[in-house]
Amino acid sequence: MARNKELLGIVKEIRRFPVKSILGESLSSVSIDKRGLLGDRLWAIKNQNGKFGSGKSTRRFQQMDGLFKFSAKYEGSIPILTMPDGTDFRGDNNAVNEALTKFLGFQVTLEREELISHFDEGPISIITTSALRLLSQELGELVDSRRFRANLLIDTELMGHLEDDWVNRLIKVGPNVTLRIVAPLQRCVMVNNSQEELKQDVRVLRNLVNYHGAMFGVWANVEVNGEIHVGDEAFFE
Repeated sequence: MARNKELLGIVKEIRRFPVKSILGESLSSVSIDKRGLLGDRLWAIKNQNGKFGSGKSTRRFQQMDGLFKFSAKYEGSIPILTMPDGTDFRGDNNAVNEALTKFLGFQVTLEREELISHFDEGPISIITTSALRLLSQELGELVDSRRFRANLLIDTELMGHLEDDWVNRLIKVGPNVTLRIVAPLQRCVMVNNSQEELKQDVRVLRNLVNYHGAMFGVWANVEVNGEIHVGDEAFFE
């Protein structure tokens, strides 16, 4: 098959995270622009020191325990946050700040930060079923894709970290979107964390550190905007 028609796989899952570092939503389709999936990680939880909630502490981010007990999905352009007790709050209602503060135990606010990137590395994160199959084999049980909070899960037929070979290549997803794969994704302790029915599992990061340099998946910049759907084919451009 010609190089520019080399099929890489099929889009199996699309996931968007309206608020950084909390659980998000599964989509059947989404628009993509230079910033990434429309609305992805557009909002963040900010403490009184001006740092944003994350699974780890850096110059800009503050580790906040328990963030995976919260989830968010969009209603139009506004995120609806679900608290650990199941109560929903609109992101444009000040009551959400009181609820977040109560559950986290310290003063925070929900902030829309369109001009600031809340991505750890890049606009689009991608993982493959081939890498998941290898990791599942190494751990002796099925590893759920949700642990990696990827925007796109590409379904492939093989086993292994195929996406590592995509770095510095152009990938076309569906009829319009073109992505440039930039680098592998460095993973942190968040991949171990419990979420929904998934239990805490320290083996996940340990395995990646021991066998794959703590890398899993790749991140990409957006070269051509458009819309993608579950079921779209991904090719080398």
